[in-house]
Amino acid sequence: MLRLEGKSIVVAGAGGIGSELARRYAAEGASVLLGDLDPDGAEAVAAEIESAGGRAIGVRMDGSDEDSVRAAVALAASSFGGIDGLHANFASFVDGPAEIGIAELPLEVFDETMRVNMRGFVLCARAVLPALLERGGGSIIFTSSIAAIVGAATQPAYAMSKAAGHALMRHIASRYGPQGIRANSIAPGTILHGDVLDTLPEEFRQHLLDIAKIKSRFGRPQDIAALGTLLMSDDGSYITGQVMTVDGGATMRS
Repeated sequence: MLRLEGKSIVVAGAGGIGSELARRYAAEGASVLLGDLDPDGAEAVAAEIESAGGRAIGVRMDGSDEDSVRAAVALAASSFGGIDGLHANFASFVDGPAEIGIAELPLEVFDETMRVNMRGFVLCARAVLPALLERGGGSIIFTSSIAAIVGAATQPAYAMSKAAGHALMRHIASRYGPQGIRANSIAPGTILHGDVLDTLPEEFRQHLLDIAKIKSRFGRPQDIAALGTLLMSDDGSYITGQVMTVDGGATMRS
């Protein structure tokens, strides 16, 4: 059974996770617009989906630019006859050095992180909500991170931006739920794809296995796409306002 047959979904942000989201949503029957700062990469994934019998469009999309976001949403709506879902999956990782705490964090790094990770999700939500309301409802998913949950001593701006996404998601679920719109966040742990696993130092590979409760493998983009499919589908029609972790048990919480 194709769980997303007849639905149209905007995926904002490609890469390892985003490209797999687009592939899985299309394989489940959805028409997909995949937007990314790298239009060639987005178009390549769309062409792959089309060659497999699916329906997809790849475009340049800057999730932190209002005009770019609105143009991508308008293209999806006109091409597919409406929009049923949005999965915002982009992030800035400029807040990176492990030795930097909030006292030392340059404000320009903080501002850039918030511009992309927080303001960008706001722009995506504002752009897509009218289309979902016109459709009579739909599903919004934000890709978050367990960084928003664990209280790490590093990357304070990144963690704060992802926690802000949780607040936005719950606002959407609360305000627009009566109109048929559901909103949820998926918080991945370490997700490995492509050649990344092969280049990891053995010490770090072991660290990742040590912190997870599932020891047989590492997290993959397919794990995020599987949960995203549930949340986009009618099978997830009674799930809203939730932050759902996909981290092999590295975090456990109610």
